[in-house]
Amino acid sequence: MPPLLQLQDAHKRYGDKVLLDGADLTINDDAKYGLIGRNGAGKSTMARVLLGEEELEAGEVIRSRKLRLGYLRQHDPFLPGETVEQFLMRDSGQPDWRCGAVAAQFELKGPLLEQEIRELSGGWQTRVKLTALLLHDPNLLLLDEPTNFLDLRTQLLLEEFLKGFNGGCLVISHDRTFLEDVCDHTVELSRGKLTTFPGRLEAFLEYKVERREHDERVNATVMTKRKQLEEFIAKNRANAATASQARSKAKQLERLETIHLEGPETAVNIRLPQVDPRKGTALACRNLSIGYPDHTVAEKIDLDIDHGARMAIVGDNGQGKTTFLRTVVESLPPLAGEFKWGHHCVLGVYAQHVYGSLPPNMTVQEYLERRATVDTSTQAILDVAGSFLFRGPEVEKKTQVLSGGERARLCLAGLLVGKHNVLVLDEPGNHLDVETLEALADALTEFAGTILFTSHDRHFMHRVATGVIEVRDGRVANYHGNYDSYLYRVGKEIADGARGATAATKASGTSEPLDKEARKKANQQRRELRKQASNLEKQIAQFDAQRNKLNATLLETTDAKEAEKLHRELTTVSEQLSQAEERWLELQEQMV
Repeated sequence: MPPLLQLQDAHKRYGDKVLLDGADLTINDDAKYGLIGRNGAGKSTMARVLLGEEELEAGEVIRSRKLRLGYLRQHDPFLPGETVEQFLMRDSGQPDWRCGAVAAQFELKGPLLEQEIRELSGGWQTRVKLTALLLHDPNLLLLDEPTNFLDLRTQLLLEEFLKGFNGGCLVISHDRTFLEDVCDHTVELSRGKLTTFPGRLEAFLEYKVERREHDERVNATVMTKRKQLEEFIAKNRANAATASQARSKAKQLERLETIHLEGPETAVNIRLPQVDPRKGTALACRNLSIGYPDHTVAEKIDLDIDHGARMAIVGDNGQGKTTFLRTVVESLPPLAGEFKWGHHCVLGVYAQHVYGSLPPNMTVQEYLERRATVDTSTQAILDVAGSFLFRGPEVEKKTQVLSGGERARLCLAGLLVGKHNVLVLDEPGNHLDVETLEALADALTEFAGTILFTSHDRHFMHRVATGVIEVRDGRVANYHGNYDSYLYRVGKEIADGARGATAATKASGTSEPLDKEARKKANQQRRELRKQASNLEKQIAQFDAQRNKLNATLLETTDAKEAEKLHRELTTVSEQLSQAEERWLELQEQMV
């Protein structure tokens, strides 16, 4: 059968940056491909090219006449007041019985089909989108970072869906566990070229290492042989008795070729501050209640976290993980009870929204100088910047022109120039590529201080966590097990239907026995919060589009006055985007 989709000799660049340089890719309907590559390599651009949203400068995209391409939409395609069933029927044109049958695969059944979509959590809305996707009967799925911001339960459900999907997939992701579990082929985009490997991600990473070691050994052998031949020729070519042998050896020498090896891509080298190991309790919570003035997220929290522990904060989206972290770092006041950090604890905080709120007029170096302690030398700051790939002229770049991955790296670098012995990290892996996230995991496992962190990346959680704190059903408690045992329990609950039932009950606003009037009031509040969140999502998309457009225009302009005007506009839009993202995060926690 001919391939469904092909990319042939594709060329694409932005300014001086080459994204696709003669790239080739063939996608069949019987394989699932995981696409990896460094941040900024051009993966999302390639996805837009395949979708027909961007044009190539040269080369072509060949689409089979049988191609039915399905794309998991990141935006919300729902109408105000629309129920799950109404949306599915409108979007697909299928009858109610067909929509209900497909929706049941994603645990969307019974009262949930009549639920207003805006009242569902983000994870359940993703399930609705997946149902709609399947109702269009695609034979090839294109998914760009599908696990971003999905809780564990929805990730596992998406995995099962993709593994059972009878068609092809191209999944762009930094999530190693997800790619390993779902994709049977690996595609790497590097230096404008695409390399396709007929195997899973871990096998591909091992193959890359082994292949390079093999090629280096071959080159070493060739160089040794070359030296021997050159010495023989030099010694014997002037001698009449051995001149013919020297000529023969010269022909051998001409045929000897080394294998061309690309220099390794610059690697992130993260080194966290050296701190003295300590014993005792780092954080104590006593009868603590967290949340907002009109909404308690969790209460009666009694916790003790020891110095040196690396605690993963786990739980479904909306349960209160970020609210808990914001409370203990004092950016959100507790509703009741208390918490106390141990003596001489110096906190370093990385929040989900922080990379969007960098001061736009600062350079990379200026930002790090502001975050550093007064005794930190300029060379030390440049060393830290260099370890995060900000080298040479890169340290003079304004933060406003940095990509999402570069901003995330800069914020993490800011933690390294301080003297923190406690790190509180809320989703540090978002916007980081596989190599950078692996380097961060290496650094965190060697850190002698205390770490509290959240992440949706299971490989990262498994590597870093020494303990687990679960946020669930209004409680925050020590799980008393490792991350693997927690993962097993969640998987079993999904299989048994218990966790899905709990989440569905919460999603429909019936988690507690409320009287009719109280339930009506709770639903009204929830609808209002959903409405605010929906409006913010639209604003965030608009601000992000404005920022990207202004950045592109600013890079191309040569007029000083015009550049100054664009710079002012960019600063304003960046600040508006940051404020909108922070408010959106607050609303997500309130919509439990």
